[in-house]
Amino acid sequence: MVRALGLPFDPIERAGATWEQRFGPASAMRAATSVFRVQQILLARFDEALKPHGLSFARYEVLVLLTFSRTGELPLKVIGSRLMVHPTSVTNAIDRLVAAGFVARRPNPADGRGVLAGITDRGRAVVEVATEALTGLDFGLGTLPEAERESLFDILKRVRLGAGDVDGVGPSAALDGR
Repeated sequence: MVRALGLPFDPIERAGATWEQRFGPASAMRAATSVFRVQQILLARFDEALKPHGLSFARYEVLVLLTFSRTGELPLKVIGSRLMVHPTSVTNAIDRLVAAGFVARRPNPADGRGVLAGITDRGRAVVEVATEALTGLDFGLGTLPEAERESLFDILKRVRLGAGDVDGVGPSAALDGR
């Protein structure tokens, strides 16, 4: 669990006030800093819920992605692309999942140099219990009503699309909410 700050004030609010005195409007800085802090909080909650199952959130994401695939296996480069992570991170996650018996690795017959990762029965079983753990805590967002979760997603999606996170969807589509 994330360690409580133990401060009698909100450090992001305090930084915002100082920012405004020195640099000008602080709304963007406060929002961005809050996103980073919330990421820390959520990842700590996820990792705490997943640790009893021998998983980190990164490894859980790989397993879920494999369960979503038609065949239960995907090339490592596709895993990296879909999870938006560096190939080294994918290799590390796959190595740990193979060691735990959750994933099997084999050469990709369609690509002589590529590797396929496939989920095992043991991996499917751990996804089920790990998913129950995460959904049981509403993915760490249990303090927000459903409508606010939808609004939060919509706002963050506009930021992602505005940054070109999805091919063919640029800043104008992000502003339109597409």
